[in-house]
Amino acid sequence: MRLYDIAKPVLFSLPAETAHGGIHALLEAAQGTPVARAMARQYTVDDERLAVSALGHSFDNPVGVAAGFDKNATVPSALASLGFGFAEVGGVTAVPQTGNARPRMFRLREDGGIINRMGLNNEGAAAVGDRLAATDAPFPLGVNIAKSEHVGTEGAPADYRETYEHVADGGDFFVVNVSCPNSEGFEELQNRDAMEAILTELQDAGAAPLLVKLSPDLPDPAVEDALDLVTELDLDGVVATNTTTERPDGLRSPNASETGGLSGNPIERQSTSMVRFVAERVDVPVVGVGGVASADGAYRKIRAGASLVQLYTGLVYEGPSLARDINEGLLDLLEADGFDSVEDAVGADL
Repeated sequence: MRLYDIAKPVLFSLPAETAHGGIHALLEAAQGTPVARAMARQYTVDDERLAVSALGHSFDNPVGVAAGFDKNATVPSALASLGFGFAEVGGVTAVPQTGNARPRMFRLREDGGIINRMGLNNEGAAAVGDRLAATDAPFPLGVNIAKSEHVGTEGAPADYRETYEHVADGGDFFVVNVSCPNSEGFEELQNRDAMEAILTELQDAGAAPLLVKLSPDLPDPAVEDALDLVTELDLDGVVATNTTTERPDGLRSPNASETGGLSGNPIERQSTSMVRFVAERVDVPVVGVGGVASADGAYRKIRAGASLVQLYTGLVYEGPSLARDINEGLLDLLEADGFDSVEDAVGADL
């Protein structure tokens, strides 16, 4: 039995946000210590077949941590020690935000999902930027940039630019979050004109590589508008997808009635379909996120067109060995299908 199998009942007896905070504190304490080095020996899968070249960077493997796990960039080195190939910190806003009232994170244990309405709580761009500048992360580090809650649509471009300028020196790529379902004013940002204003402002500020994160709840015409912008503005990539406010049929957990963004197993199929939809329409790297909790799930997104994948909810249910387990499983799947590398499998189902 894995150690996490023993610890999981204790963690799940705590409120979800409390348990997350405890795990986060342990990871932060382990950074730079012999414990972190021991973790790296246990969890890192070193195989050149897993390597991916994308976004102007080399990734040792395609499995990353999604935005939301490390909001304030306090544990990137610890995440590298868990065997991940990259991480995306944030979402970060120009000013500190406390987020929504607690409770604001809920496990759907019967469904392998989580609903959160955190509300982009973070320490603000200045604090996160200082921390990033002092971080020597051993892998590519993305920064998720979001709108401050007090800012309206007209002020959004300048607000995003302010955030970017604080975090610019510490990020290896930048993700424009216009699709957060848990903070005021984001729905208006997903129309073409608002999105174009934000993206061009960030490009004027020098943000690169620059990606946009899409909502799974957008109708196809709105997604196509966004993807037209990706091509017209020569963006560097797309993250597909954010959490969903929709509730698929068949959810069994009593917490399914909570408001907020749903992540995890219940959205795996929907997010993989979005990855395929995006990959068929743009010629830039796609980062697939949503329901990744196994090698099979990661491989489906890769074959659907994702060069990289991200996860968060899967860590809650599967524990710290998840990146290792996925990477080992990917090697088996690649070999079974006759691929020499992850890169060879990207888009195989298109």
